[in-house]
Amino acid sequence: MPAGPAQRIVVYGVTGSGKSTAASRISEATGLPWHSVDDLTWEPGWVEVPATEQRDKIQAICTQQEWILDSAYGKWLDIPFARADLIVALDYPRWLSLSRLLRRSIARVITKTTVCNGNRETIRTLLAHDSILRWHFRSFHTKRARIRQWATNPHGPTVYRFRRPKDLTTWINTLHH
Repeated sequence: MPAGPAQRIVVYGVTGSGKSTAASRISEATGLPWHSVDDLTWEPGWVEVPATEQRDKIQAICTQQEWILDSAYGKWLDIPFARADLIVALDYPRWLSLSRLLRRSIARVITKTTVCNGNRETIRTLLAHDSILRWHFRSFHTKRARIRQWATNPHGPTVYRFRRPKDLTTWINTLHH
């Protein structure tokens, strides 16, 4: 970990790895404010916030002294990466992240749970061309390669790469505010 406790954290991982849950737990353990990227990037009706507006929102957060982001989109990845003290990388195998994603998405469809800004997953959204399930397959290798690249970059933020949820939980249990 950087000198002193991290104050600016990006939780990053493949789709379905549990980034939001991890960010929430880290926030609870440290007292750092957590910002849900889905809430910042999706309007009601699953309308994507324009990229320039996303960048502005993320820039406003990242200029603060303390924050946790539960993801980082390629459109604005440079902003938090330039300011982060720590990247918590959830580098789980596909079978784990995909099974979590399927379980979560099916449960949300059945219970009609709100995801962000009033949006809900439906059978239609799960089968759509741009669905979260398809996104998992399209982005899996890129995200894992990015994690490995960051972990070997001596000039970037510290990277804690977790290969198992148990190891993440053990680490979170060491945090306190």
